[in-house]
Amino acid sequence: MGEKIPLKQAILCEGKYDAIRLASLFDALILPTDGFRIYHDEEKRSLFRRLAAQRGLVIATDSDYAGFQIRAHLKGFLPAEQLWHVYIPDVAGKERRKASPSKEGMLGVEGMDTKALLDAFERAGVLRGNSAPPQDEITRTELYHDGFSGTAGSRARYHALLRELNLPQHLSAAVFCACVSGEEYIRAKETLKELL
Repeated sequence: MGEKIPLKQAILCEGKYDAIRLASLFDALILPTDGFRIYHDEEKRSLFRRLAAQRGLVIATDSDYAGFQIRAHLKGFLPAEQLWHVYIPDVAGKERRKASPSKEGMLGVEGMDTKALLDAFERAGVLRGNSAPPQDEITRTELYHDGFSGTAGSRARYHALLRELNLPQHLSAAVFCACVSGEEYIRAKETLKELL
């Protein structure tokens, strides 16, 4: 990749290797949460609140269970209107620097290829120069009516939908609605018609 992409927002990731990977793509303030240490570091939480108010924060954690726990903790003390949520896809594998795969066997931010990372940032609205996170375009009611929620077999259909959109399998319906455009949803739904 040539020039780095400038971002106004600061990026929060889990660790230093994630930060190094993101710094290879973006000209931005990139801060690691140091994993679960964020739970006990009031100074760092205070810094994140300040950055969120001043410039907005992009949360780019891994799509494993631990990444979702850290994301949920951050959402607990940071205002939603100051956040952009980047969800990387579930990709089986292990990072080159590690002797064995993670507990869930999936690549994290540090191991993700450039296209997948840029697609995830684009989907979150970060690369479109938005001044605020994208608004919900899909409702949970639509997911229900389309057979992706609350009906017999909906769990399997919902997971197929997530795979079609290259989104993590841990993604809740509410978060799905917040990060997928109506256009993307319609295209994926058409592709999966045979399951409905």
